[in-house]
Amino acid sequence: MNLNNIATEVRKNILYQIYNAKSGHPGGALSCTDILVSIYFKLINEGDKVILSKGHASAALYAVLAEKGFFDKEELGTFRKMNSKLQGHPSLHKVAGVDAPSGSLGQGLSIANGIALSFKMDKKENHVYCIIGDGEAQEGQIWEAAMTASHYKLNNVITFLDHNKLQIDGKNDDVMAINPVKEKFESFGWFVQEIDGHSFDEIIMAVEKAKKQDKPAMIIANTKKGCGVPFMEDKAEWHGKALNEEEYKLALEALEALEADENEGGEN
Repeated sequence: MNLNNIATEVRKNILYQIYNAKSGHPGGALSCTDILVSIYFKLINEGDKVILSKGHASAALYAVLAEKGFFDKEELGTFRKMNSKLQGHPSLHKVAGVDAPSGSLGQGLSIANGIALSFKMDKKENHVYCIIGDGEAQEGQIWEAAMTASHYKLNNVITFLDHNKLQIDGKNDDVMAINPVKEKFESFGWFVQEIDGHSFDEIIMAVEKAKKQDKPAMIIANTKKGCGVPFMEDKAEWHGKALNEEEYKLALEALEALEADENEGGEN
């Protein structure tokens, strides 16, 4: 299984959805792509749940779910269209494979805690994967949820912080700094690791290590907003901006060149 090729295909379909809809959030969808691909194609077990707390990155989740066969890829063309199942934020009741509605920022970790606690009560060995944004980590509810997970010893919660360091208004450090975020989560009683969020090996190893702990796990994944498309990378302006025709063509060319390089390099 070549995770690099899967991720590139997912990135193409993220851009397709947003270009076709003339609306969406490409930057943060591209930054969390490799995390979602790792979870769905390598890490998830039957009965596990995935909560995309940063629900505005729904194009990434939809592209991954379509790649996994939860629904036909042709449906991606309806993204953000009237009466489509694939709205700007994921719907639990409309989209196959979505485990929780999300997009009201800060709430996903609380949802993950509730599911994880129910697993404990039912004596299930499953895990809950939660992906939060670093701008989202400015929300007070994230820290209430962090206390809750620690208090109830929810070692079946594995959370990724998509740390691309940018949000819609600019740099996180300029809007509301969250650092030292590693030390903060550690002080809340979490097991914390910091990794390259675009390295499949590091993502997978971090999850395997997290599963051996007796406390909730936070994986700080250092990522690039707009990863895979050079003119988008590390640019806050691509947080919630659709591509025009020329930009879409350039972005696809960049991804196709990346795919060619990956294929020359062999399997991941």
